[in-house]
Amino acid sequence: MKRNIRIGILFIALVASASIIPLQTMAQQSNVSFQIFYDELSPYGEWVDYPNYGYVWIPDAGPDFAPYSTRGQWIYTDYGWTWVSNYEWGWAPFHYGRWDYDNYYGWIWVPENEWGPSWVTWVSADDYYGWHPMRPGISINISLGRDYRNDYNHWTFVRYRDFERADIQHYYVDRSEHERIVHNSIVINQTYIDRSRNTTYISGPSRDDVQRVTGNKVRHVSIQENDKPGQDLSNDRLKIYKPEVKRNNVNEQKSAPRKVSDLKEMKRPSERNTQNKSRELNPADKNRQDRQQKTAPQQRENQQVKPAQQQNVNPSDKNRPDRQQNKVTPQKENKQTQPAQQQKVSPSDTKRQERQNNKVSRQKEKQQVQPAKKTTDNNNQAAPEKAVKQEKTRRTNKPRTT
Repeated sequence: MKRNIRIGILFIALVASASIIPLQTMAQQSNVSFQIFYDELSPYGEWVDYPNYGYVWIPDAGPDFAPYSTRGQWIYTDYGWTWVSNYEWGWAPFHYGRWDYDNYYGWIWVPENEWGPSWVTWVSADDYYGWHPMRPGISINISLGRDYRNDYNHWTFVRYRDFERADIQHYYVDRSEHERIVHNSIVINQTYIDRSRNTTYISGPSRDDVQRVTGNKVRHVSIQENDKPGQDLSNDRLKIYKPEVKRNNVNEQKSAPRKVSDLKEMKRPSERNTQNKSRELNPADKNRQDRQQKTAPQQRENQQVKPAQQQNVNPSDKNRPDRQQNKVTPQKENKQTQPAQQQKVSPSDTKRQERQNNKVSRQKEKQQVQPAKKTTDNNNQAAPEKAVKQEKTRRTNKPRTT
């Protein structure tokens, strides 16, 4: 009997805790104001006071960034087609507020308090699906009836067969084709009414239409509310932070960014700091970045402690420089202490040198004696020639006898 009582008490305690935790979570989320946007997005961009909009956020995401286009994918949920971003801050500006484009500053985000799977206008044309970010202050009814035909560059188009790809950003249609597609497009006016929040969303193409044109079964993903800023997609479930946001704090104090940059000092997207681009939710990239951050300090320490071991050296090659240093050092010392012994001469070399010297001296003596011999030889050779000439003259001068 006592055992059954204990089991009953334990069961009641579990039920009570399970009911209390959601109430605490709802209480925490009910106190959320615009301050959550100002604080959570500040590390990834700049808050500025923009004319007609007030405080807007400009992300440091690079010159090629475009909302609902860069680093993300479409998944099908109960609310329709939902954008899942790989940016760490993607839980906020793709599900709250609106985006607008400034020709100098690029894309700017204007915060709002309504959550949605996405805030875009959908169209269908020939073999393509397309979407365009909804501008601030534009309601769903106006957005569905608005003519976007003159705004070609801010559309994103993809073929039917590539619509459900996780790497959809590699399959977008070139912008040169946008004008032709936009003029032949039809607005998709599918909506979803969220009665729990009294909000209507544009849900995009119907599930049946996508399955029909692609020939593939559309995967359904459930959405679960997260109790802290962020999002995580795994096992056909999306956990995302989606509280009901109020404009002001609990005590009705007006929310404001802790740091507001001067709009006049803001640079173009290509000139701004884009170091935050690497802060994404891709698990492979995140794990790779963590490993690099862990190994970087060790590498720096190794470089400071053992600079000579940066390169792998063969043990025999490693010992060779030491032997060469040991050989070179005594030679330098010998050159300084014994300059006369720089060259060693063997006995055979000494004798050979003496013979060469004697030979040279004899050659010099011959050169001094030979000129006298030449004069005598010339005289000896000239004497017979002179005698022959005299004999000839005597013969010619001798009188002839008749």
